[in-house]
Amino acid sequence: MTAKIFQYRRKILRQLYFENVLSCSDISERIEKSIPLTTRVLNDLISEGAVLETGHAPSKGGRRPLMYSIKPDIIYIVSVAMDQFVSRVAILDMHNRFVTPIVKFELPLANTTDALDQLAERINRLVGESGIDKKNISGVGIGMPGLIDIERDTNYSFFETKQKGVTKYLESIVGMPVFIDNDSSLIALAELRFGAARNKKNAMVINIGWGIGLGLILNAGLFRGNNGFAGEFSHIPLFSNGKICSCGKTGCLETEASLAQIAEKAQAGLNSGKVSMLKSIPENYEQATETIINAAAKGDQFSIELLSESGYSIGRAAAILIHVLNPEVIILSGRGASAGKVWQAPIQQAINEHCIPKLSEKTSIEISTLGHHAELIGAAALVMEHFEKVP
Repeated sequence: MTAKIFQYRRKILRQLYFENVLSCSDISERIEKSIPLTTRVLNDLISEGAVLETGHAPSKGGRRPLMYSIKPDIIYIVSVAMDQFVSRVAILDMHNRFVTPIVKFELPLANTTDALDQLAERINRLVGESGIDKKNISGVGIGMPGLIDIERDTNYSFFETKQKGVTKYLESIVGMPVFIDNDSSLIALAELRFGAARNKKNAMVINIGWGIGLGLILNAGLFRGNNGFAGEFSHIPLFSNGKICSCGKTGCLETEASLAQIAEKAQAGLNSGKVSMLKSIPENYEQATETIINAAAKGDQFSIELLSESGYSIGRAAAILIHVLNPEVIILSGRGASAGKVWQAPIQQAINEHCIPKLSEKTSIEISTLGHHAELIGAAALVMEHFEKVP
């Protein structure tokens, strides 16, 4: 097999992963190769069992084209989603289905290689327990918080590696290609490829988590900025509250609107005698957030007030971005998206109050359908973005 044919095969598999089903002419157009060449390579993949015929397209008049999809278990991806408190790892197939349970674990995000060693050990253990041969895994995608320079293979906020970059260090232990990106950027990538931003040209994807992250989709592509740091939404200086943020500055959006702040405000409210079905707030932030969101879903007024107050602050910050970027849609994603429509009214209210109406009138607010799995799906998509280049 020539190097070019190998690359064409990879191009076809990559397109089928992202699009689910395509006709031969669709594939030909996307990989920019002739229909005869595309047909030949596609037939080879079908004969090997890598690609499946899925039937004919719905009728639009004329001859209906035959459609194709990628066989889900032909390739696997190890996906890692990290945040400041909880990390998750799982293996996904080509239909983004989890073929292993999602394993949660705490990872100390310190400037040391110890955390990377622990992460690599978790990855190797999961692959070993899965029974999947590493040669059938196209790579490891990792979403992580922090300032990540992909070109320099460096996370400036966490994970110091003295001689190798982050991916090179991990690759030397796990024996598979590794790709990293900021967690909010990967959530936006998931929404762009599989979620609410699909077929949208300009979108803002707000990652509601322990901070308030942002993924920017401009001209139908992920925008990372000059060196990958675009989207530090959490650190818009919106308040004069004197609260120190995790970045070291004061008054950032994160200091009022993050899930961590909601948990702390909930505990303070209960301590001051607020009436609520909440009796206590778990010390674990993840459990605390779930408790508050579940109470809001049951109509608890105090919990709804907490989320609404946070949503209004997020809306104020979003109004600034609408004036600058004029997006088609704002998508609420990440861990906090499970609160659903509770967010929409206060965010819309803030936008109504702080935006020029003509700028915001065609910007909709949508809740992610990918939910808390968005980062894991985005990490898998990151691997497939590079699939043509993986040896």
